[in-house]
Amino acid sequence: MRPQVLTIAGSDSGGGAGIQADLKTFQELGVFGTSVVTAVTAQNTCGVHGIEPISPELVMQQLDAIGSDFSIAACKTGMLFDATRIETVAAGLKHHAFGQLVVDPVMVAKGGASLLQGTAVDALKTSLLPLATVITPNVPEAEVLTGMTIRSFNDRLEATRRMLAYGVRAVILKGGHLEGESAEDLIVTESETFILSAPRIQTSDTHGTGCTFSAALTAELAKGCSILEATVTAKQFIQRAITHGLEIGAGHGPTNHWAYAMHGEAGVTVESITTHHR
Repeated sequence: MRPQVLTIAGSDSGGGAGIQADLKTFQELGVFGTSVVTAVTAQNTCGVHGIEPISPELVMQQLDAIGSDFSIAACKTGMLFDATRIETVAAGLKHHAFGQLVVDPVMVAKGGASLLQGTAVDALKTSLLPLATVITPNVPEAEVLTGMTIRSFNDRLEATRRMLAYGVRAVILKGGHLEGESAEDLIVTESETFILSAPRIQTSDTHGTGCTFSAALTAELAKGCSILEATVTAKQFIQRAITHGLEIGAGHGPTNHWAYAMHGEAGVTVESITTHHR
């Protein structure tokens, strides 16, 4: 039986991010995807033109429907909109055995629209992150979650230490917003630290990169991979998806979810470092 996975996120009518990106990624990596929709957006490559949240009652009904009928090996969260829906999702996750949890702390759309209300950050830290196996913030999201400015490598290590303190088992601090010829992601647990690097691609086809990366990570965890193994595959998947853009739309185009299957593994360098930060 193929592993069954769950995405809890918003709908992107443009198909490049959110639920749509997650389900495409699940399919490409050979796991069966289910979904709980938290909000519906009117969205395309140029931006978010409207957003309407799903009622907390219907969010919980979706969670209960999945929990009563599917054997979920791993799940992920994306856009959760506000504190009420975060707390609803956290309650549902505590009630159902959904396996390992990947939290992608979606806060801002690629075009700049806010996807998480400001009052929701505390709920994310106190209600959801203690349940998480992995959190996958980019640098701006990590700055919001930690209250610090991230510029140097030591800043990145300190930020991961602060996020581990919220109760997650591992932090993957993505390096897409940093400078340099390589895009470096930092993977940190209580006992290990790794750097994953790949060549930085200059492209505007980056809509949905965070969703796609975290969905690939979820799929691989559901297959029984370690956090490091799952992250390497997710990094390869998104590297291929960005490299072979689809050139769709007039704004930030979607990544290419077919590319990993078509072009194979991408070159990703893994480096273990001995820095301890406890």
